[in-house]
Parts: sequence; C-alpha cells; structure tokens
Amino acid sequence: MQTQALSLTTALGHSVDAVASTPDDAEAAYVFAHGAGAGMAHPFMAAVAQGLAERRIACLRYQFPYMQAGSRRVDAAPVAHATVRAAVAWAQARWPGRTLLAGGKSFGGRMTSQAQATLPLSGVQGLIFLGFPLHPAGRPGVERAAHLADIDLPMLFVRGTRDALAEPGPYAETAQRLGGIATHLGIAEADHGFQVLGRSGRSDGDVMEELLDGVWAWAQAWRL
Repeated sequence: MQTQALSLTTALGHSVDAVASTPDDAEAAYVFAHGAGAGMAHPFMAAVAQGLAERRIACLRYQFPYMQAGSRRVDAAPVAHATVRAAVAWAQARWPGRTLLAGGKSFGGRMTSQAQATLPLSGVQGLIFLGFPLHPAGRPGVERAAHLADIDLPMLFVRGTRDALAEPGPYAETAQRLGGIATHLGIAEADHGFQVLGRSGRSDGDVMEELLDGVWAWAQAWRL
C-alpha cells in the first residue's frame, strides 16, 4: 500500500491536509470525511483506511477547515460542502476507472450527503455513512434526514445499535422513507463511535472487522 500526504484547496480558498492510502490492486476508492470532534488522524479513521486498503479499496482522508485551524466550531455548510467537493475531485483524478464512493463518520457523512443532495458530486457512485448523526443525543427526530430524499445513489448506513444519535424509532422511520436505495448494517452493542461495552463479549476490533466486511460486501452486492 502507498500512503501519500497532500494538501487540498477548496473553491472557497481554504487549504486542508489529506492522506491518500492506495493498495496496489485497488478496485474502488472511498472519500472519507471525519466527524465533528476528531480529525482525519483519529485511530478510527486510520483503522478504516487501513482495513479498506486490505479489501482493495483506496481511501482519501481529509480535514475540514475548522479542524485544520484547530477550532472546535464546525464549519458552515457551504464551507464543508466545498471541502467535500475538493476531496472528491482529487480522488476522481487520482483513481480514474475505479468505483468512486464518498461519505464519512458522523458529521462528515452528513456534510457529504448534503453536498450530494444540493448538487451531485462528480463521479461518485455510492455513499457510505459510518454513524449518520440523525439527531442530537437525547432529542430524537428525523429533520436532519430530510435531504436524503433528494439523493438517487445507493447508500449504506452503518449504525451501532446503541447509537444515541440514531435512536431506533427515528432510524426506522428514515429507513422506511428511503426504501430500497438504502442498505442498513446494524452493529450489535456498538455506540456512535463503534465502541462496545466489555460485558458484550465483543471487542472494538471485532466491531471494526464487521464494519469493514460489511462495507466490502455492500460494494460487491451493488457491483460498484
């Protein structure tokens, strides 16, 4: 696997760091945005990139401008969307001929889906959400999912069954509205960060393998 550190410049003039992981036999590529509280170097992000490479999927991880600047306040949607588009454009040029997928962890997945709903991301053939933040913790609702109805790409939602940001009722309602275009992978006993309690009898490593195998199987099933 080749690992490349690089910089991306958005249409709004922001420059952000990124890391591309390219297996020698890549069949697909995933543009992978981070969550609200941790950047692209978080162990979860790195583990996903490594695991996807082992499954012949290249990965581009990148920072949002607020994270690049060391701020705790997330970017406004137009800034985040422009960053998603810059990352997708780089990946499309770097990995031509490969199936191009996009999405992210929590906030990163939501910003990617909003960008796609506003104006389709060039070359992207499917979206993968790892812990889609359907609502704030303790405030169940489906308003954050309204834009998903404007997306006509296959979508994979990977959700821990203890995810406080996607409680069962709102999540089931969202799944029903989206119908067959969306696939849902439930990770038993995992929370929003895909961590499990010791009493579950499972390890975080077990969860990561289930998550990665599920992503690979979904891509194969859709023949992406």
